[in-house]
Amino acid sequence: MSLRPDDPADLDGPVATTEPAAEPSVAQTFGDWLRNLAGRAGDNTDDALAERLGDDTKAFGNLTPGERLILLNVLRLGEVRVGDVMVPRADIVAVSEDVQLPELIKLFRDGVHSRLPVYRGNLDEIVGFIHIKDVFEFWDRAKRFNLPRIVREILFVPASMLVVDLLLKMRLTRVHMAVVVDEYGGSDGLVTIEDLVEEIVGEIEGEHARVQGPMFTVQADGRIIAQGRAPVIELEERLGIALLPEERGEDIETIGGLLVSLAGSVPMRGELIAHPSGLEFEVLDSDPRRVKRVRIARVNRVAQGDKTAGEPPVSEDAPSA
Repeated sequence: MSLRPDDPADLDGPVATTEPAAEPSVAQTFGDWLRNLAGRAGDNTDDALAERLGDDTKAFGNLTPGERLILLNVLRLGEVRVGDVMVPRADIVAVSEDVQLPELIKLFRDGVHSRLPVYRGNLDEIVGFIHIKDVFEFWDRAKRFNLPRIVREILFVPASMLVVDLLLKMRLTRVHMAVVVDEYGGSDGLVTIEDLVEEIVGEIEGEHARVQGPMFTVQADGRIIAQGRAPVIELEERLGIALLPEERGEDIETIGGLLVSLAGSVPMRGELIAHPSGLEFEVLDSDPRRVKRVRIARVNRVAQGDKTAGEPPVSEDAPSA
């Protein structure tokens, strides 16, 4: 469906013999509009405009730092894809279509979600989602619980879809949850409209959200405590070293994924994993599926023997002596 009316056809002119040009995506159209608004016709990249916005405060009026950050995030939306913001399959909280009302009420009461996906058999067969307000109808148990009647439609999108395009699709369909599918039709992850909006305004914590702590915490001795879901690229930037192997760099995104790659399996709590760069990762918390928290130190080889001594990695955030 075209977002703009087509030009009137010239019925008296020659018939076109070439294929029509591909219609630009919503992200491209929005990016062009924003560049024109900024009066930078000579700059044809988002990076050029982002650099101008970051360095030249007068060019865009009296924008506050928060407003400037939001505008920068909008500029970058043309490059962000659904796979970059989705909740991975391992973290999806969902219910079976044969769930009973007491279990469903407990999930909503103990959890932090207002919507839950509903699956048939396994997560590769998600049939829709339920909203907490639809469950209120059965709260007093006066009515017979009927889950199929309250299951809502859910979207299915590829990980390669642009975030801004999915945002528009959710607005048009009024469906605010989507399953991210792989090339075989299996469920790769889940994304909600809140996940997409957070790419513009930053992290949105619900009133009942549990605090998970920062991605990185620098201890007094300089060692780093990191969440297993923390991006490897952020750790690389902090330490100024390359951690990802070239042949698998695109497949590994988190510190937990890096440790699984190094160990060949999901490491257990207390396990020490050495990295070729000289870093040592101590697993502080994990379960059979993933690494949750690690402590990072640099290991020095002592010349007099095979003993190793851990010292803190060099981090810009480390407290000064």
